[in-house]
Amino acid sequence: MEQLSIRTPDDFHVHFRDQEMLPETVAASARCFGRAVAMPNLVPPLTTAEAVLSYRKRLRGSRPQGSSFEPLLTLYLTDQTSAETVRLAQQAGVVAAKLYPAGATTNSNSGVTALEKIYPALEEMALLAMPLLVHGEVTAAEVDVFDREKVFIEGVLGPLVKRYPELKVVMEHITTADAAQFVLAGNARIAATITPQHLLLNRNDLLVGGLHPHNYCLPVLKRNTHQQALRQVVKSGSRKFFLGSDSAPHERSRKESACGCAGCYSAWSALELYAQVFDELECLDKLEAFASENGADFYGLPRNPGTVTLRREHWTVPEQIILPNGRPIVPFFAGKEVRWKVQAV
Repeated sequence: MEQLSIRTPDDFHVHFRDQEMLPETVAASARCFGRAVAMPNLVPPLTTAEAVLSYRKRLRGSRPQGSSFEPLLTLYLTDQTSAETVRLAQQAGVVAAKLYPAGATTNSNSGVTALEKIYPALEEMALLAMPLLVHGEVTAAEVDVFDREKVFIEGVLGPLVKRYPELKVVMEHITTADAAQFVLAGNARIAATITPQHLLLNRNDLLVGGLHPHNYCLPVLKRNTHQQALRQVVKSGSRKFFLGSDSAPHERSRKESACGCAGCYSAWSALELYAQVFDELECLDKLEAFASENGADFYGLPRNPGTVTLRREHWTVPEQIILPNGRPIVPFFAGKEVRWKVQAV
């Protein structure tokens, strides 16, 4: 197969950041995605309907001229999030709420410290059929960083879905066989997103031959056995898994530092890299459902009209991109060859 056309896809997990980054990050996603779910972990975080509406205005204002790309907004849950806050957020057009365990990842210090503090919010979300998006890691210092997802499933997420069986839950950016099995075994209200980096890489790609800061993300890359488990669930064609790139930009100086930031800026090549994985797995026929149907169906959104065409074409991801402020950012897979390319409309 030299060319593949699929229904216009969506990215169900993107960090656009804010202000001067938006002209770069919004355009990168708008080049091939119809919609993208924007994460709320800004500074300050998006904890109210008013804050979300203001951010949506900034995102829409950063779209390329003539683009119909639509950002989908999310609410940041804190210990103080009430049922009324959730209700007002949905009325304002918010499509989901995000659970960050406090301190789990970038700009998550205002996150939830104990699940019982947001029980009223979760009960309201279940009534409204608003999905709960979960960063699935515990933050206890005694838990090994490579075990944080597994321990979260056992101690937090498992009890949560038993308590609220009607709640729609997306386990974001899953990284382990444990997570894949949990989602597969769950009811129809349990789903997951998978990133390109967790399908393409494992922890050797982070640590062997030196520390590779632009492959550092959270949850951190895991063993090859877990990588292979994720590749197998996308190959299976299960409708419980869909595209969420977790594209997360940081300026080069913040990645290449004594305490580098977590995040892979994959928007520049995300759809092409997913196509490369599905091609390697000999299941390109399953890419459209993963990228364009499963997520929309789970969220209760209409599937996008139109199509995007990918052509088998070798190209190299740029070594760096210069932001409007003049500072460089290094995209995921920088300097590496990709074997599929989205064709310009």
